Amino acid sequence: MKIYTKKGDDGTTSLLGGTRLRKNNIRIEAYGTLDELNAYLGLLRDQSANKGRIEELKTIQEILFTIGSHLAAEPGESKFPLPEIKDEDILFLEKEIDKMEESLEPMKNFILPGGHSSVSICHICRCICRRAERQVISLAELEDVKPIIIKYLNRLSDYLFVLSRKISAEVKAEETAWKPRE
Repeated sequence: MKIYTKKGDDGTTSLLGGTRLRKNNIRIEAYGTLDELNAYLGLLRDQSANKGRIEELKTIQEILFTIGSHLAAEPGESKFPLPEIKDEDILFLEKEIDKMEESLEPMKNFILPGGHSSVSICHICRCICRRAERQVISLAELEDVKPIIIKYLNRLSDYLFVLSRKISAEVKAEETAWKPRE
């Protein structure tokens, strides 16, 4: 199979099932943003600070591919069998959040992203996740989108925020509190 087909040279791409859409269609933007998030999660996973979280992050990446397949499928009944997104996927994130929060100081202020490259990459992932969530919500205003997809992305951004704090604590990076100007 060749990597280039030249079919997209006109600014369109095809969904699973064959329907062609403009590459700037909100559906394409949404699953393209998930692809971007997945690439950054790979970078996050590759950080030495995450040696003990490689499988956890891979699992999240696999679920993002599953979500992407749902968004890349034509609306309505899919002609192709798609892997499912399950409530257990959300519970997994919630359990990991709870576990991490047990060892973290309670937050008293908003925190400025930064302090260590791994922390910064984690914040970039969180921001991309929020953008993907907004795009999926926009798509859901036009077409049916499984509500669990929005719920998963919302919880994933929470997970990524707490993970950034956990990495900060593990690498002993200083969390910089945001102090509003007077």
